[in-house]
Amino acid sequence: MIRILLADDETMIRAGVRAILASDPELEVVAEAGDGREAVDLAISHHPDVALLDIRMPRLDGLAAAAELRRAAPGTGVVMLTTFGEDDYIAKALELGASGFLLKSGDPRELLAGVRAVAGGAAYLSPKVAHRVITQLSGGRMARGAHARDRTASLTEREREVLALLGSGLSNAEIAGRLHLVEGTVKAHVSAILTRLGVRNRVQAAIIAYEAGLVA
Repeated sequence: MIRILLADDETMIRAGVRAILASDPELEVVAEAGDGREAVDLAISHHPDVALLDIRMPRLDGLAAAAELRRAAPGTGVVMLTTFGEDDYIAKALELGASGFLLKSGDPRELLAGVRAVAGGAAYLSPKVAHRVITQLSGGRMARGAHARDRTASLTEREREVLALLGSGLSNAEIAGRLHLVEGTVKAHVSAILTRLGVRNRVQAAIIAYEAGLVA
């Protein structure tokens, strides 16, 4: 089972999201929070695999909660679920360590796919969000590409292979299967890659892989 913490200050929204998640027998909502502070406390006590966080919540908003969860519950993947698709929200959420960003106006199948992807160690952006990110990257890709290639130059050949597959959206298990490695070895490579690149999460590493030309 994939254990989920659901945080949103609107009861009706939580009920709707919970109903969508309940359609998958392998997903289980183990805790619900009405604000960001409660979400952090519940994550520490319940150890969910994934935390679904609304961005705008009282006491502690979703972005601040994501930052605290990174420190207090590093084993919990964070997915931002919001009605707001502005670029500054997207950039800030990814900067603070979120591994997924979904719009409430999206297809329910995106929610299920996003939760599963993040629980499996991968990253997930809804198609509309991904389009915005790619558009931003394309705007100044040449300058960023040279910088990204410099950053990836310190990686070993194997780490570059792992980074390329990570940038293509594969989970640790999928990368292990593709490279004929055990999953624990892939996790070690991913950890080393994040450290060498100086990034916080897989999404940021995937962006560097894209800018460096490792991913089409």
